[in-house]
Parts: sequence; C-alpha cells; structure tokens
Amino acid sequence: MCYKNLFSIILITILTFSSCNKVKNVNEQPNIVWITSEDNSKHYMKLFDENGVKTPHIEKLAENGIVFTRAFSNAPVCSAARSTLISGCYGPRIASHYHRKSKLVPMPKELEMFPAYLRKAGYYTTNKHKEDYNIIKSDSVWDESSKQASWRNRAENQPFFHVFNIMTTHESRLHFSKKRMKSKSTITNKDSVFIQPNHPITETFKYTNAYYRDKIVEMDNEVGEVISQLKEDGLLKNTFVFYFGDHGGVLPGSKGYLTETGLHVPLVVSIPEKYKHLVNEKSGSTTNGFVSFIDFGATVLNIAGIKIPKEIDGKPFLGKNVDFKEFTSRDETYSYSDRLDEKYDMVRSLRKGKYKYVRNYQPFNFDGLMNNYRYRQLAYKEWSTLNNDHKLNKVQTSFFEVKQPEFLYNVEDDPFETTNLATNPKFLETLTQMREKLTTWVKDMPDLSFFPEHYLIQHAFNNPVEFGQQHKNEIQNYIDIANLMLLDFELAKSTIKKSLNSNDPWERYWALIVCSSFGESAIELTPIIKQISILDTELVNKVRAAEFLGIVKAKNPSEIMLKALYETNDEIEALLILNSIVLMKDGFSKYSFSIELEKIAVNVSGNKVVKQRLSYLKVL
Repeated sequence: MCYKNLFSIILITILTFSSCNKVKNVNEQPNIVWITSEDNSKHYMKLFDENGVKTPHIEKLAENGIVFTRAFSNAPVCSAARSTLISGCYGPRIASHYHRKSKLVPMPKELEMFPAYLRKAGYYTTNKHKEDYNIIKSDSVWDESSKQASWRNRAENQPFFHVFNIMTTHESRLHFSKKRMKSKSTITNKDSVFIQPNHPITETFKYTNAYYRDKIVEMDNEVGEVISQLKEDGLLKNTFVFYFGDHGGVLPGSKGYLTETGLHVPLVVSIPEKYKHLVNEKSGSTTNGFVSFIDFGATVLNIAGIKIPKEIDGKPFLGKNVDFKEFTSRDETYSYSDRLDEKYDMVRSLRKGKYKYVRNYQPFNFDGLMNNYRYRQLAYKEWSTLNNDHKLNKVQTSFFEVKQPEFLYNVEDDPFETTNLATNPKFLETLTQMREKLTTWVKDMPDLSFFPEHYLIQHAFNNPVEFGQQHKNEIQNYIDIANLMLLDFELAKSTIKKSLNSNDPWERYWALIVCSSFGESAIELTPIIKQISILDTELVNKVRAAEFLGIVKAKNPSEIMLKALYETNDEIEALLILNSIVLMKDGFSKYSFSIELEKIAVNVSGNKVVKQRLSYLKVL
C-alpha cells in the first residue's frame, strides 16, 4: 500500500511537471503578426522616400522596431510573390512563378508551407484572408484562412501566427473613370505630387499619383486598427509585428515588372520588449541589409525557435543565431518575372549593392505589350496613346520599345532606371561580374522557364523540383544558347546554326529566340528559319520562326501563326502563340490577323485568359 501511494505521488508529480513545462514552453513562444498591404513599393511612403506621404501608424511601429530599407519581393506580382513567401523557395525552381496559375504545383518533397511547422509546434495559425498561391496547399497550413480568421479564436495561452491582408492599395483601386477624376478631388495635392521621370506629366498622371498616395494613407489607418486590437488584447508586449508590401506599386511600369518600383517593398518589424534578446539591434534603428521574400518564412520559424528546413532557399534575418553585423553586410537579391496574365515575357534580375542587373531573355517582348488588366488604368491607356501620337520623350517612350538583352543601372543615382549603363565601357567589369552571378543562379536552381510553360505543365508539374534536377544539364545548355544573344553575331553564328539544326526541339526554340533578339543582324539565317517555320515538329517553334521572319520583314507571319493557333488543343500553348500574334500586330510592321473563332479548339477559346487575348484581337 505504501509503495502504491508512493508510485501515485511520483506519477502525479511527473504529469504535473510535464504539464507545467508544456505551458511554460507555450508561453515562451512569441506571437507573430504579418500586416501585408497590397501593391506597395517603398517609393510612396515618407518613412522610406522623400516623395512619399506620411504613414503615422507604420512610423509609430518603427519606433519600437527596425526599418528595413532594402527589402524586396522576388517577384513583382501577387501570386508569384505570395507563393515565394509561403514556400520560402524561388519560383522558377519550383514552377510557382507564372501569374495567374494555369495549374497548381506541389510543394517540394520533404517541405511544407512554413506555417505548417508553426502549427506542429503548437501555434495557432490564421490568415485573413487572401492566399493566391500557385502551390497546392495542405490542410496542415492554417487553423483558419477566411474573412473571419482571428487570433482571438485560439486556445488560452496558445501562441499564434496571424496574417492580415489589406486590399486598400490594390491595383484595382486605380481602375477609376474619367468621371471620377472630374468630380472627386484628392486629399494629396495633385499639382505638387512627384511624378517619376519615365511618366508624362499630365492631369491623369497627377491625379493617379495623388489618389494612390491617398489610398496609402487609408491603408496606414487600417494598420493602426490591427495594432489597436493587439494592444486592446494586451498582446503587444509579446508579439512581433511585421508590416510590408506584398510586392511593388501599381503606377504604370511597376507591378509586373522587375523595376525597383515593382520589387522594392517597405518593411518594418516591431520587436516586443519581452523578446528584445532575440534581436541584436536597438529599437528605432534602420538597417540597409538586404532581405527578400524567400527569407521571411525562415525568419518567422527562427523567431519561434523552430528548426528551418534545409529545402528553404532563404535564410533568417531575425532571431537566435542571427549575427546582425553579418546581416547588414548582405547586399544581394534575385528576382523573376514570366507570364503576367495573358502577356508573356521572361526577365531575371540581380540587385547587388547600388547596382541592378536585368537580363531580358526575350527582349523583343516589349514592356508595353497589351496586358488587359494593366490597361484598365487610365494612366496606362493615356501613356500608350501619347506614345502612339509621338508625344513622349526618349525616357518615357522606352516602355513601348524593344529592350536590350541586358540592362545595368546604378539605382542609388538613378532610382527609376532611366539610364542603361550596360553599353558603357566604364562599367564592363561590373556588368560582367553581375552577368556571371545571375547566370550561375539560373543554372544552379535550375530555372524551369527555359522550357515553355505548356511543356512544363505536361511533363513537370507533378514534381517540378525533381524534373529540374533530372533535366539540369539540358536547362544549363539552353541557358548557354540564350546567352549567345549577348555576343557579337559573327561570334555566335556557328553555334546558333548548330542549335537551329539540333534534334532537341528546345535547343531550336532558344536558337530562334536568339535570332529574333539579333533581328536583322541574323538575316542570313532566314533560309534555315523558313524551313523550321514549315517543317518543325513543335507548333511553338514554327511560331517562333515566323516571329523572326516578321521581325526582319522576310515574310508575313500571319499564315503560319494562325495555322498553329488552329492546330493546338493546348490552352497554354495557344496563349504563347497569341502573345506572338499580338506582338506582330502591335510591335512589328503592324501585321494584320484575321482570326476565325470557329477554327480554334473549343477548350482553347473557352479559356479565360485566352479570351482576353481574343477579345483584344476583336474576335470575341
């Protein structure tokens, strides 16, 4: 009996200690809140830029934390940016980088969306409410993701991770009418507001700039409401609060483009008093260390004391074992942009310190090419009209012109990227170094976009990372072919010819793109390319060949392109073909196309994004 009582006492003591220890661990874990505003680059907030408006609530948040002056989205548009945030992975490595998604991709093997690790560690995870992932989401990610999601629904003493999304500054808010412009004035003075140098100074652009800044002030008030709720619940003392934009802003040439205004986001992190030991930096400080969206998930896990999976591409910038001195020396960020709704392009960039290197892999796809959602904005429409009427200066008209394969900017001296230094001999060493770094990056991932999107969907989307590793040598070869456009044509010619005659269709694909990039310099290859336009086994290669022939005015491309459009049963392949058709219609010799809707496969013409192209081409 005595032994039995002793055993009971020991058992109760063990259970009590275990229970107390569990509660203690829970209470020691900090809460973490993300407040994310849609479509905001840092350029329009006084906290970051002299041309911005005051945002008192965000500025107040900064007093108790750190202002990050070099924070970047890795992609300039919602779904691609948010897929990077939630996965901690570079989009071109896992095929989450096309906007909008045509098909969801799985997370890399052995990796989950990072909130799942928080949840396993006892956190209550909530998202209010936008997700917009291009990745398959498991049930283990959120306790709740809805308009009603709140930390207030958690168990007592349970730590939480909460995401609060603010739509107030979203691009759609700038889809106002001329009637509104005339009838409703802005709070921000439109006659004194800053207009960036690549934009025309017109009443439309003045109003758009002022109205956008009004929405930023409105957004700041919503940030204040979230902070008030945390304060009301007595949570600020043990809650990290992140405020950041989900990518760059929405003035023309920002969202969707690898400009600083499309990528450089505001970031403020408030550090709670209880957890200042996790951050070796004083409150109210500012840092120039570079952070990217791939780092955010790793940082949250590190703050929570959770092991960071090795499959995540990013590294933490706050929490235990982060040397803040080392962090402040970080000076690089990589970015990517591919299909944006119905508009195709392929651009990669590297910012290192004050220099920005941009690699345009398809430079003939000029930035101003029709993109339905963008052109709902009056400022976009007016910009295009003024260009067509030849009323823009050289800087302002560059948006509508064929690009160089490489751009190099000093973004500290030239924040709106108006002067390309890539052809300046003084910067050859910098150009070469950054070109090599970016080439190494796309090869090491490897970058899946060196296969056309429709091919990836058919062959890679079940396991994109594994596909990339299996085809790494081929991808690296395609990258080398693509880089031939950086050489003098005479030096590149023999390799281009060899690639045009390759048995690998995607070698031919990239050789054709290189020829289109050279334009008339490659005109002697016209006979080979004419043969490809007729005999190639891939419809998109016939179209790429016709594209070159149209660019150099060797042949009207319409017949070949329309035949390919009528033959394809793949909606995404059709979208790529239609991109070339719009390019030929609007950009090169204004070729005309008479599309017969009944000849297009029903599943193709019924695709939502294809419809946007067909509507623009006056087929629907």
